[in-house]
Amino acid sequence: MDRVDEFHYQLPRRFGGWRPGAQRGLSQGSGQEFAAHRRLFDHPDPRRIDLRASVRDGRGDWLVRIHRLRVAIPVHVVVDVSASMHFGAERRKLDVVADLVEALGYSAFRAGDTVGLLAFDQREREDLFVPARHSRGNGSLMARMLRDCRATPGAPLTDDSALAGLRRATERLVGRGGLVFLASDFHWPIAALGELLEQFAPACVVPLVVWDPAETEPPDARALVALSDAETGVRRSLWMRESLRTRWRDAVATRRAELTALFEAHGMPPFHLHGRFDAEALTRYFMETTA
Repeated sequence: MDRVDEFHYQLPRRFGGWRPGAQRGLSQGSGQEFAAHRRLFDHPDPRRIDLRASVRDGRGDWLVRIHRLRVAIPVHVVVDVSASMHFGAERRKLDVVADLVEALGYSAFRAGDTVGLLAFDQREREDLFVPARHSRGNGSLMARMLRDCRATPGAPLTDDSALAGLRRATERLVGRGGLVFLASDFHWPIAALGELLEQFAPACVVPLVVWDPAETEPPDARALVALSDAETGVRRSLWMRESLRTRWRDAVATRRAELTALFEAHGMPPFHLHGRFDAEALTRYFMETTA
């Protein structure tokens, strides 16, 4: 059996709910996180009497310790499966996302959370929908569906079609809490994406920017290079000279800065998948964003 990577996610906000899990909750009960002292008369549970706090209290009341519960949350992965996500020099970008999804399924199961999958290209991909559930094999199922996925022939992805597909796929998540991973290479105009991101509230959103090394680093050879647009299929030939390589790298840096600025303006620092999935790097990401 192949080893499945595991990462740990701790979120900066509290969530409602009663199902036991690993995330900080709003509900009070028999948890481990101290919340406050209350009068025994109001919370008649003598097992939780705090003698020291009761002695210090000047009113002469018996005080009990109240704790907050750790709760389970719903986790969803929203994946762009348009034509450009099927590109990759060694592995498709979609296969890299599948590695993350498989690790997420295992990690969420261990944390007690439910996990589900939604996908889109020019439209919502209902054939790739998996409802959120707490199951040991859910991550492997979702990963296999993404690895078996093939690009849908049709019109190239545009600003309107990409946003329409994303909007339709995420209607199920509007107004719901939990954790949402949004995986795409974002190789489409994103001027209107900011407005769409607001509909994810009150969930915690992690944008996954999925790029392949062949996209971000130009070829070294000074030669005639044939390039193909993964979305439109349009091919063109370019002489790869040093000035073009410089412009290529500058364009990548500019795009990265634009995406970072957009997501951070909505309180969603992006996580980059560059050719492979690193579970330890994703754990560090969550530790840094919740510090």
